[in-house]
Amino acid sequence: MILDKKIILVTGGNGLLGKSYIEDIHKKGGIAINLDISHKTNIDLNQIQLDITDDKSINNMIQLVMDTYGRIDGLVNNAYPRTKDWGNAFEDIIPESFSKNVDMQLSRVFAISKPVLEIMKNQKFGSLVHIASVYGVVGNDFTVYDNTPLTSPAAYSAIKGGLINFSRYIASYFGKYNVRSNCVSPGGIFDNQNEIFVKQYEYKVPMKRMGTANDIAPPVSFLLSEEAKYITGQNLIVDGGWTAI
Repeated sequence: MILDKKIILVTGGNGLLGKSYIEDIHKKGGIAINLDISHKTNIDLNQIQLDITDDKSINNMIQLVMDTYGRIDGLVNNAYPRTKDWGNAFEDIIPESFSKNVDMQLSRVFAISKPVLEIMKNQKFGSLVHIASVYGVVGNDFTVYDNTPLTSPAAYSAIKGGLINFSRYIASYFGKYNVRSNCVSPGGIFDNQNEIFVKQYEYKVPMKRMGTANDIAPPVSFLLSEEAKYITGQNLIVDGGWTAI
């Protein structure tokens, strides 16, 4: 029970990965607050409607959590808002779309982290885990998309790479307050994608399979826990060996 009674916010908790984080936090004794735009607020169920792109929504959420629990032990920055043209080929991306996606993802991590960090600073404890990606660490292998309509959006690499170094900034700035900041960078996660893509991806990865949400959740819980109490500013890559070759 490494997360015994810890109050942990999870943005985008209704998504494939978010659900797994919440389940694993509960399994390990924590209290996960599911922050998602797609459900209504019910604090008895530990779920709060949150629009990550709206400052008022963020402030209202934090006030409700503090009124209910009096502290915030952890934050998992997992929400993944994006424009409708997300996934366009590089040649078809317009600058306004690139900028909007950077703002909705990277800038909003700052927007929710800042007030949470102020609380943790005063508490003298807390842990942030940001969900990054292997494509924030290494360049893209576009051969896995051959003969499919899929690609990796240009903004994705910029956002995830920026997130990893922003996490290091937080670790450096808030370390003296016993507040930690780390990233988890998943490799490709299976989500019923195009069969050709899956086959090509699995051929490339040393462990010969795509990851699952259950592969990513335990490392997130570990970094939130006291078992990682002297780990900060790190990027834990969970990718089946993708970045090893």
